[in-house]
Amino acid sequence: MARLELEGLSKHFGPTVAVREVSLHVRDGEFVVLLGPSGCGKTTTLRMIAGFIAPTAGRVCLDGQDVTARPPWKRNAGMVFQSYALFPHLTVAENVAFGLEMRKVPRAEIAPRIAEALRLVRLDGLSERLPRQLSGGQQQRVALARALVIRPDVLLLDEPLSNLDAKLRETVRVEIRELQHDLGITTVMVTHDQEEALIMADRLVVMSEGSVRQVGSQRDLYERPADSFVAGFVGRSNLLPGTVIGPGRFRTEGGMSIVCVDGAPGPGVIALRPERLVLGAASAGLDNRVSGTVELVSYLGSSIDVHVRVSPADRVVVSQPNRADGALPSQGDTIDVGWPAAAAVVLTGERGGAGT
Repeated sequence: MARLELEGLSKHFGPTVAVREVSLHVRDGEFVVLLGPSGCGKTTTLRMIAGFIAPTAGRVCLDGQDVTARPPWKRNAGMVFQSYALFPHLTVAENVAFGLEMRKVPRAEIAPRIAEALRLVRLDGLSERLPRQLSGGQQQRVALARALVIRPDVLLLDEPLSNLDAKLRETVRVEIRELQHDLGITTVMVTHDQEEALIMADRLVVMSEGSVRQVGSQRDLYERPADSFVAGFVGRSNLLPGTVIGPGRFRTEGGMSIVCVDGAPGPGVIALRPERLVLGAASAGLDNRVSGTVELVSYLGSSIDVHVRVSPADRVVVSQPNRADGALPSQGDTIDVGWPAAAAVVLTGERGGAGT
């Protein structure tokens, strides 16, 4: 296993800057997730780590050694692609063996290492099947076994669960996380799925437009987002633009006055997590309490989203647990919404539209 360091890593495609000066330190055995929307540069960053794309500037170091100029097969990095990239005419065992053969591992070692890799991903007994004879989840495990069989210093996962259905994704992401933890292998994964990232990562790296916006644990990013992009991408937030008008006081563009904890005077955005807001009588006695009109009620199974217009320019979404005996508001109802001052996170120096 190894530690991974990126130092000022950048990639330009002509005039287009795909990745801009990304610096990151991944500890030995750590699971780091690059999270962001499509086109944010996360996959390009992963491919520069793997050696498939040459950086325009910066360095990639593995265990203190500069590997920037090394080809992929000399970096000892295992890669699982989004499409799995299995050879359709080769059996499971032959697919897993491919990396070992390319590295000229002695033939006597190949069979036991294949068996070990297939056991790790729970595919014992399927070694002679072709990829077309496997389910999507099994194909994903073959791709993972092929990456693990070379005993890589770092494991790279490029949206490995995106081709699986929702239920299978829930199962496989836990399996990958447990396997990574048991093996203690340094891992970097790319995804745009925030729930997937929150469940699997030791640390998250949120990217946008080729740059890193914030690095931290799930709690760091959720409770203390660096800006409105992070607040809106990691979890959900009601983002209300306005101005900090004094200590602990914020006025939205819609004229609503909000009691908050801190924030430097000037323009900014208030971020309110939907589950931190409460409705009706439960809002009594809280630092903030406003009256609004219900515009939409969304039934989500375990929770219910209530969209409330609280000023001509401000609307908030309130997420409530779905209780069997709970009465639901209806569209057009007038209802109180409340939240404590600590729930209002001030992101100073920003402007942005409201939303979740």
